[in-house]
Amino acid sequence: MIMATSVLVGACTQEAKKAEDSAPLIGRSEIKVPSGVLTPEVLYSMARVTDPQLSPDGSKVLYGVTFMSIEQNKGNRELFVMNPDGSDKKQITHTPHSEQNAVWVNEGKEIAFLSGEGGSSQIWLMNADGTNRRKVSNYDDGINGFLLSPDETKVFFFTDIKYGQRTVDVYPDLPKATGRIVDDLMYKHWDEWVETIPHPFIASFDGKMMGEATDIMAGEPYECPMKPFNGIENFAWSPDGKQVAYASRKKTGLEYSISTNSDIYIYNPETGQTYNLTEGMMGYDMHPEFSPDGKYIAWISQERDGYESDKHRLFVADLATGEKQYMTEAFDYDVDAFQWLPDSRSLYFIACKEAVTHIWEIRMDDKEIRQITTGQYNYVGMHAVHGTMVALRQSMERPTELFAVNPQTGEATEISFENKEIEDQLIVGKSVPRWVQTTDGKQMLVWVIYPPNFDPDKQYPALLYCQGGPQSTVSQYWSFRWNFQIMAANDYIIVAPNRRGLPGFGQEWLEQISGDYGGQNMKDYFAAIDDVAKEPYVDENRLGAVGASYGGFSVFWMAGNHQKRFKAFVAHAGIFNMEQQYLETEEMWFANWDMGGPYWDTSNPVAQRTFTNSPHRFVDRWDTPILVTHGELDYRILASQGMSAFNAAKLRGIPAELLIYPDENHWIAKPQNGILFQRVFFRWLDKWLKE
Repeated sequence: MIMATSVLVGACTQEAKKAEDSAPLIGRSEIKVPSGVLTPEVLYSMARVTDPQLSPDGSKVLYGVTFMSIEQNKGNRELFVMNPDGSDKKQITHTPHSEQNAVWVNEGKEIAFLSGEGGSSQIWLMNADGTNRRKVSNYDDGINGFLLSPDETKVFFFTDIKYGQRTVDVYPDLPKATGRIVDDLMYKHWDEWVETIPHPFIASFDGKMMGEATDIMAGEPYECPMKPFNGIENFAWSPDGKQVAYASRKKTGLEYSISTNSDIYIYNPETGQTYNLTEGMMGYDMHPEFSPDGKYIAWISQERDGYESDKHRLFVADLATGEKQYMTEAFDYDVDAFQWLPDSRSLYFIACKEAVTHIWEIRMDDKEIRQITTGQYNYVGMHAVHGTMVALRQSMERPTELFAVNPQTGEATEISFENKEIEDQLIVGKSVPRWVQTTDGKQMLVWVIYPPNFDPDKQYPALLYCQGGPQSTVSQYWSFRWNFQIMAANDYIIVAPNRRGLPGFGQEWLEQISGDYGGQNMKDYFAAIDDVAKEPYVDENRLGAVGASYGGFSVFWMAGNHQKRFKAFVAHAGIFNMEQQYLETEEMWFANWDMGGPYWDTSNPVAQRTFTNSPHRFVDRWDTPILVTHGELDYRILASQGMSAFNAAKLRGIPAELLIYPDENHWIAKPQNGILFQRVFFRWLDKWLKE
């Protein structure tokens, strides 16, 4: 019977693979929007533009577009090439294998990229027009990201290696045992049990095939790049190809879980020697980049160990003398990405100031900073070559598209138009900045997003949007999860405050939230919704509050403290019980910094204030319908938090629903799951705010 079952399972697996291989190629959606209203189906039909790369001479732009299939419940990324003015655009790949990490090689005559064609992620080459596609690596464990050396004779790449022991390693006679033996922290991270870690390798390359690879951190039990969000941007070749820079936090277990102290390391491929460039710099150090002349290296640095939301400072070091310069000391905002100019004396960078994200330039000689772009937009990526610049731009009203930017004047012209056919059919709601006075007399920028065809003579229900992070910006972003346009399209006015704890308004504003959960930032939320609710077009009797992560915590907290302002709540992946969260989460540096320490430290007033303000302590005051959603693969905020909140509401007799995903993590990524979320979200809000 067991053998027959195994054969049946194998047959089913083969049939599933055949069905997948024969599925239609995922490409651009041809969707009609006769009503002009953004729906979940329309949102998930939009193309997602990423990673522009100018050719070495600046004459061509290479970029990727991910197309989504609701039916197949996944996406597929294809590559495009065009002139920097948007002309002569061509799609150069047409495969189901999601080409990634695409870069120009061979003086712009060819393109190297990653593809899963053949069963594992490997490096491929093709001509600049997409022809003559061939695989040039055959690494057993697959390749997650790569960089060719400047002379293209070596490949730097990273891949996953085994981490720690499995149960079968300890007890070989129990090969089918599923239990995990754990003896230290960081055994789980975000959405995985940590059984592998990424490691960096260097291999020779002759233009036809990658050679044997060397693990440059062999024997070191440390991840590189750092999980969960870092990739190839944390590596850099020197212009002469004699050095490689990489960022790593060389810690494990308990030490890893309480520290953010990563460093920039310089590795010499010829000698195998490594040295620590940032020894003694105690926070995150990341994203190294050598200057074009090879004399300097720049990177992003945070000052304090354990504070993951510390200011992103731009640093430059002289490689000959070791002298380090803090370039943005006079700039009270985060540097999110940067690129050297050809003269090696200036850098472009991206930074958010007052809830819009723009491109800036800084000179090394005098550290003078010049803002290049302006307007109510977010620039989220850029690449410049020989005075030609292309950049990704988005807003609350438009998804990401590619723009040509004049680096002298800041003038920007759209060149990709990947979503034009859909956008031309949509009626868009406007997002308007509004400055609101807080309870402590400060000015807070609040985005108000109005429904399409807004009529000031009507009254609308309004939603207070509570941001997660807790220290992530409410700027002019476009989201495929918490999308303001789709909320507005359902005839809601959206109130999105840049409450205390958000970047873009200086470090004092950003840092106030740490150790003050349930404090001033909650008063900021109330100030925002109270101010907008005074408008004649807002029905103050039909207000809701929604949010995810820290936004979910905010909703749970407000459920017991809102003094009957709201008629409905929606909380996704939120913290309900702070004591429970302190011991359930994995990155303890976050909990220690933001909560102030463990709940058992009764002599710590900051920690005691935090845990006294835990949302679960106010359940006796809950009186408002609440929808709770959560993913069971969320190891940052475990699904038990959401289930506990739902159970508490039901035990209290509060109308409540629980939407739980067994296959999602802290986010909802799969298209059909995302559409389900949107449908349940608006069904719930409409029931309590419109019926």
